[in-house]
Amino acid sequence: MNTKDKIIHTSISLFNEHGERAISTNHIASHLGMSPGNLYYHFKNKEDIIRHIFALYSEHLHTHFKPIEVNDDAFDHLTAYLDSLFELMWRYHFFYDNLGDILSRDESLKKAYIDFQATLLEQVRQVILGLRDNEMIAIQEQDALELAHTLKLTVSFWTPYIKARRLSGNLAEQDIYHGILKVLALFRAYSTEKSMLKMNQLREKYTQLAEQAPALA
Repeated sequence: MNTKDKIIHTSISLFNEHGERAISTNHIASHLGMSPGNLYYHFKNKEDIIRHIFALYSEHLHTHFKPIEVNDDAFDHLTAYLDSLFELMWRYHFFYDNLGDILSRDESLKKAYIDFQATLLEQVRQVILGLRDNEMIAIQEQDALELAHTLKLTVSFWTPYIKARRLSGNLAEQDIYHGILKVLALFRAYSTEKSMLKMNQLREKYTQLAEQAPALA
């Protein structure tokens, strides 16, 4: 891993552990055992680091949430979507926790975020329509967009919702699995008779993962 990638991955780890607002470029440089000047050789400031992290976040979504074709195995796709969603929510949970503040400090990032979210909304809508066309769910065309909005809202605000209800403010991997169960519940509400057994199997899978360790206080 080159120095630039080390800075990015260390920043993600520190932001997730301590909160983005609490971490400065000096903290990141110190954690890596490098001088602040060496860090600034690669990144102009903390906002520059966050822009690169957002690029990784966006790439993950573009790569892992592609539309479902008619002849695809829709159940396999849905399982892959949920597994990828877990990875995304856990790897970048600091971004969800402090989204408004992060975007308010960086106009160019805010514009990129707004443009990306518009693209992502359509991407999620197409996934929903793909599940419908494969008879995994039964949903009217006009409701697909509303479900897409609701799915995005659930994902975006799940981790800050959990942290706000916990005195410690800590987050565990099991919390993300509980969030995935909420996403799955939205899909299950539209399940067809054909898909209900497999939907229940998915619910059992994530329920077991969520219960592997006790929730944090």
